[in-house]
Amino acid sequence: MRNSLRSSTDEGFVPPDAGDFILPPIFGDSILTTKPVILVFFSVFLVSTLFIASSRKASIIPSKLQFAGETVYGFIRNEIGQDVIGSEFRRFVPFLFTIFTFILTNNLFGIIPFIQFPTMSRIGFPVAITLFVYFTYHFVAIRKHGLLKYLKDMCFMPGIPKFMYLIQAPLEFATYFLIRPLTLAMRLFGNMFAGHLLLILFTLGGEYLLHNDNFILQLFSVFSFAFSIVFTFFEFFVQCLQAYIFTLLSALYIAGALADEH
Repeated sequence: MRNSLRSSTDEGFVPPDAGDFILPPIFGDSILTTKPVILVFFSVFLVSTLFIASSRKASIIPSKLQFAGETVYGFIRNEIGQDVIGSEFRRFVPFLFTIFTFILTNNLFGIIPFIQFPTMSRIGFPVAITLFVYFTYHFVAIRKHGLLKYLKDMCFMPGIPKFMYLIQAPLEFATYFLIRPLTLAMRLFGNMFAGHLLLILFTLGGEYLLHNDNFILQLFSVFSFAFSIVFTFFEFFVQCLQAYIFTLLSALYIAGALADEH
């Protein structure tokens, strides 16, 4: 979080804004040493280490770590991969599992003490993951149906009047190539950005009220801190939900690419 001294200046309370998400390099001048980038690399190390450790000494009677790893993997494999994609789901499970665990870990960084920054609140990271999904489902569709048939099935839905193609074709094309990736990235980014902004607001607002000379305002600081605690639990739910929604939509897009008709 930002420097709390900013909230207690003589000018009064300064509310958080987008500038609180722009963090300088921890050392040097490279963007690679900023907190969000370091957290992304750390999340890759953390997820890889945990799931390698959970499967390294797999046994019939699983340890707690193995049970946790298998539970997460089984959820993605069965509830998203198999149920959404269907018979061809197996080859996409590693991709979906990677997306889910990576997004979830980076989301949860927002409520972990001493880290307290969800990396998905920086738009570049949701866009990067979305590009992987974007190229994957288009590649799968083109490989299965061929480019011309894929575009034809996409833009010219059978059974509707031909004059409607003037409206339907560009709308469908825009949906597949522009709207889907845009909404996929913006949904994740917007939820993480807004949630973290509210956490900063309640926390720094409580600190400002606590240091105020007015005793009544000091009492209200208790409510602000209480809201920050309650909202932390709510944010945990949102962080898990957004990781699930992103992975589910990715599976749905892949399922649509594999379908005989779009």
